[in-house]
Amino acid sequence: MMFAPANPAPAIIRHAILIATSLFILLPFLWMISLSIKSPQEAFQQSITLLPTVFYGYENYARALMDVPLLRFMGNGLLVCVSVLVLQILVAAPAAYALAKLEFFGRGAIFAAVLVGLLIPHQVLAIPLFILFNQLGILNSYAALILPGVISPFGIFLFRQFFKAVPDDLIHAARLDGLSELSIVWRIMIPSSISALVAFSILSLVSRWNDLFLPLIFIQDQQLMTPPAGIMLFRSEEAGNSYGPLMAAASLIVAPLLVAFLLAQRQFIEGLTVSGLK
Repeated sequence: MMFAPANPAPAIIRHAILIATSLFILLPFLWMISLSIKSPQEAFQQSITLLPTVFYGYENYARALMDVPLLRFMGNGLLVCVSVLVLQILVAAPAAYALAKLEFFGRGAIFAAVLVGLLIPHQVLAIPLFILFNQLGILNSYAALILPGVISPFGIFLFRQFFKAVPDDLIHAARLDGLSELSIVWRIMIPSSISALVAFSILSLVSRWNDLFLPLIFIQDQQLMTPPAGIMLFRSEEAGNSYGPLMAAASLIVAPLLVAFLLAQRQFIEGLTVSGLK
């Protein structure tokens, strides 16, 4: 019995759409890298070319590192991102465990509040936080950059979705072995939800690393600037924008995020897709 070969046209169309969409998404990044290796004259020419006629990358990347303390800004960003991530996990994991596995009055209302928190952009809280931090005397400090991100409604929601899939019998057995509720969180729930932890870590790091809004409000000291705020120093009202060094600095800032995602892309995708199925 012979079967007719499957029609390859739908698959070809799907792949063509995916490739075209990917190229459209990557185009700004390719243009950024292109400008980072072009001379100022080529950057402003009318014709559009990705490859420069004269390689100017060494000068642009040297200026990106020397004209402003870019490495200091990246160090500030790393400190803020890691601090926020650690505090978010310390808060989100126990909260998610309580919402997923513990029975108590008001649990539904608290989870509804978490869902509402997902809908509120952090810019809405900027002015109240500015007034609060001013009264506490912590404006223009690392604390002002770290504290606004400690509570993550998305982290609580994501961990809750994973924790609900953990069998209750496993938790009951842990309690019989004498583990406290917090011990169950860190020794059972978190190890069983590594993909969720990786996915949340990537999203948290990217969000904080790219955040420009809050540093512009809470920070005035140049030594405390994070990477997005720091590259604004390449702007000059008198001489204009230094697009070559600016794009070089932007490329250096994007590179750590790209490397982190490539190393953890499998767990990242699994964390988001599995949480959606649950």
